[in-house]
Amino acid sequence: MSDQTPWTHEEFEAQLRSKSNLYHFNHPFHKLMHSGKLNKKQVQGWVANRFYYQTAIPIKDAAIMSNCPDREVRKHWVQRILDHDGHEGHGSEPADVGGIEAWLQLGEAVGLTREELWSEEHVLPAVRFAIDAYINFAKQRPWQEAASSSLTELFAPTIHKHRIDYWPQHYPWIEPQGYNYFKKRLHEAPRDVMNGLQITMDYYKTRSEQERMLGILQFKLDVLWTMCDAMWMAYVENRPPYHMDV
Repeated sequence: MSDQTPWTHEEFEAQLRSKSNLYHFNHPFHKLMHSGKLNKKQVQGWVANRFYYQTAIPIKDAAIMSNCPDREVRKHWVQRILDHDGHEGHGSEPADVGGIEAWLQLGEAVGLTREELWSEEHVLPAVRFAIDAYINFAKQRPWQEAASSSLTELFAPTIHKHRIDYWPQHYPWIEPQGYNYFKKRLHEAPRDVMNGLQITMDYYKTRSEQERMLGILQFKLDVLWTMCDAMWMAYVENRPPYHMDV
């Protein structure tokens, strides 16, 4: 008979962090990217497909808020939408162009136009399906589950710092403004992790609930991994979907 004693907060967090090896940083596509082995077209393909994910983030977060009756939670969670959509300054608070604008700058830095990114013409079907599944999950599941799925952010600072540290030497053709998004997230992601962890620790109390959370985190990891699978097929294996010329 298996032990069903709930994990302590420390044990539960350790279980969540143990999934770091399944983060898309370890996908073969990312390994090529981070070792400087992608060509310009392949980097552009990643930026264009990932932009669809960036535009989905505030939609996902708005869905979480729409299901959340807790005013205090909403007061904190709304910051995630502002981080991506941007906002005007208020009083001593400076304006922020937002993560979507920063990603558009990355697109321009790698040689894409804003029109290309907004048109979604480069978005691969499997990438679209995976991201749309994530949005639907956020809309349909209890807000606590949808909020806790964001904890792939536990592993994000490493990937952002790696891009800032190594891309300039691997991809010197990328304009400097392209790194603004990654620098921005270095400061935002740790705050979001703390917020997401607090919600997770408060909601998942029993061992079976905690194990269910590991499955939810795996779902989000699968979303990110599937995106990379699609890009590997299209841009590395040169086997794009039959109706797309990439």
